[in-house]
Amino acid sequence: MRIAWRPCLAELIGTFALCFIGAGAICTDAYTEGALGLVGIAIAHGLVLSIVVSATGHISGGHINPAVTCAFLATGRMGWGKGLQYVVSQLAGAALAGYALLAVFTTDVWADVNLGTPALSPDISQGTGIFIEAILTFFLVFAVFGTAVHPNAPKIGGFGIGLTIAFNILMAGPLTGASMNPARTFGPGLAAGFWDGHIVYWIGPLLGGVIAGLLYDKYIGK
Repeated sequence: MRIAWRPCLAELIGTFALCFIGAGAICTDAYTEGALGLVGIAIAHGLVLSIVVSATGHISGGHINPAVTCAFLATGRMGWGKGLQYVVSQLAGAALAGYALLAVFTTDVWADVNLGTPALSPDISQGTGIFIEAILTFFLVFAVFGTAVHPNAPKIGGFGIGLTIAFNILMAGPLTGASMNPARTFGPGLAAGFWDGHIVYWIGPLLGGVIAGLLYDKYIGK
């Protein structure tokens, strides 16, 4: 199997940026005792995703998320070999970002927020968490297909996708962390050794992403 080096490197760098800035914003919020707040954290995620999707879209498609890649697999836009390479690259970039954050922040800063790893609120069950993450990721992948994949999509780069992740965090950040991305949870979680509810952030995003991709591909984007 031939390795797609350029797209995979783009996916690794893009996912590194998302996790370093996104999880890093949560750590910075802890460091500044809440100066950023939910709005600041949402803006940080939205801006970084907007830029990295725009910067990598013409190279790799700007997936930066295994849920997006799985939606491409489900709709036949990508072969399984290349898809697996993308997912491995995304997880590798996320893990590198997690360990980079360990070098930036001291344990007393990041311990209470688990290095920015998404986590369920005590009032949210795993089932509810999966439901929320599936809906959020549905919106995200729907935006990907509607603003980047469809041939008649508006030429707005990654900003429609970035805005989607921002408004999802504003709604569900306090509930599930609004991950929408298994790699976003995996990277800082690996570095922090925090795995509570980890399965939620695979099942929910993958389910929501695949449903959105199939629905848009078969019925909406014709």
